[in-house]
Amino acid sequence: MTERYTPDWGSLRNHGTPKWLQDDKFGIYTHWGIYSVPERGPNGTWYPHNMYRPGNGKGDQAAYHEKTFGPASQFGYKDFIPMFTAEKFDPDEWAQLFKASGARFAGPVAEHHDGFSMWNSKVNKWNSMRMGPKRDVTGELERAYRAAGMRFMVALHHAEHWWFYPHWRDDCDVSDPRYAGLYGELHNLEGFAEGTIQNGNDWLAQDRPSKAFLDNWRAKIDELIDGYQPDLIWFDFGIRLLQENYKKRFLADYYNKETEWGKQVAVTYKGHDFAPGAAIVDYELGRMDQLTYYDWITDTSVDDMGAWSFVREAGFKKVSTLVHNLVDNVSKNGYLLLNVGPKADGTIPDGAKECLSGIGDWLKINGEAIFETRPWVTYGEGPTEMESKVTSASVERSITRPKIFASHAAITFCMQRFWAGLARTA
Repeated sequence: MTERYTPDWGSLRNHGTPKWLQDDKFGIYTHWGIYSVPERGPNGTWYPHNMYRPGNGKGDQAAYHEKTFGPASQFGYKDFIPMFTAEKFDPDEWAQLFKASGARFAGPVAEHHDGFSMWNSKVNKWNSMRMGPKRDVTGELERAYRAAGMRFMVALHHAEHWWFYPHWRDDCDVSDPRYAGLYGELHNLEGFAEGTIQNGNDWLAQDRPSKAFLDNWRAKIDELIDGYQPDLIWFDFGIRLLQENYKKRFLADYYNKETEWGKQVAVTYKGHDFAPGAAIVDYELGRMDQLTYYDWITDTSVDDMGAWSFVREAGFKKVSTLVHNLVDNVSKNGYLLLNVGPKADGTIPDGAKECLSGIGDWLKINGEAIFETRPWVTYGEGPTEMESKVTSASVERSITRPKIFASHAAITFCMQRFWAGLARTA
C-alpha cells in the first residue's frame, strides 16, 4: 500500500490539524506515577531527578528525601515502587469528572522522565502491570475515557530519560547495571558531572542517545499506538536530542495510521523539535500575545505551584484564571490541555475537583462560544497587556474591560473578561 505520508518534512507538513481538535479545544491529562508517592515539590515529577542531587537548588528535594526516607544511597527511587499501590484508582470516576468539566479529550502521562511505563509493556519490565499497582493504567483509562465520549491521548516524556539520572553516582542504585531498565544504560553525563553541577547543568554536554536507546524510544511508542490507538500523542522537550530520521519516521508511520483506523490523529511538540507545520507546537505554561495564523496548544496545571504531580504544599488556581486561559487561547487560534495531579492512591484532590467543576459549570452556559468555533479576524480589544512566553506562565497586566472574540458559522461571540464595577467575571 502506498504511504500517504513519507518521512520527509515536506510530506509531513501536509498533514495539518485534525478537524476534531479544531472543534474540541479543551483536554485534560494527568501526571501520575511513582513520583506521586513522596508528594514533594516544587515540581513533583522531577523528584527522582533531584533526590540524587543534593544542593542543586531545586526545592531541597534531596534533603527532604534523606530526612524522610534515608540517603539516596540506601533508599533509591526504585524503592518507591511498592508504595505506589493505587488502591483507590477508579478510571470511570476520573472519566466522569473530566467529562463533566467539559473536556473533549483526555489521557495519562504514559511515561515520564523516570523510565516507569504506565501500561502493560513488553518492552519495559518496569511497568505498572508488573509492579506497583499491577494494573494496565493506560488501558483502563483508554476504555473509560472513550466510554465517556472523549477522545484518547497519551503524553510521552521518555526521551528525557537519557539524561535524567546521574549515572556518575556510583554510590547509588542509578549506576547499578541490575536496574538499567529503570535508570537507563550507563553513559557519559558530563553535563551533570560533579564538577559542573554549579556551572549551568548543560544537558547537551554529554553522549548523544545510543541506537539502543533510540530503538527503545520508538518501541515504546509502537506499543502504545498498536495497543490503544491514541487520537493524540503529546511530546515533551527531550526529543530535541533524538536523531531526525527517528522523528520523521515516527510521524509518517503514525499519520499513515489514519487510513487504517479511519480517523484523524495529532502530534504536539515543543520548541523546534519538529519542523514547523509537521505537528502542533505546545507552549508549556505559556501562550501567545496575538492571534496566530497557525494553531497551537498550551499545557498548564490546576495547581498553582508548577508541581504537575500531587504535592501536599501546592494550592490550586482560581476557576476564573483557568477559564480566562481557555478563552484567551481559543481567541488566538490555540487550545488548552489542562493537567491534574492525582494522589498516589488514585484519588483526585478536592481542590482539583473544584477547579474542574467550576470550568464545567462555565462551559455549560458558554460552551457554544468555545467548541466548534474558529478565531475571528481580531482576537480582542481593550487595555490588555500580555507577555508571550513559551515555557512560563503569561503575565497579564492592566486588564480592565478587554473583550475576546470567537466565531461559529455566521455568529460571532464576544466575551468580556470583567464587568466594570462588579466582582463577577464573564
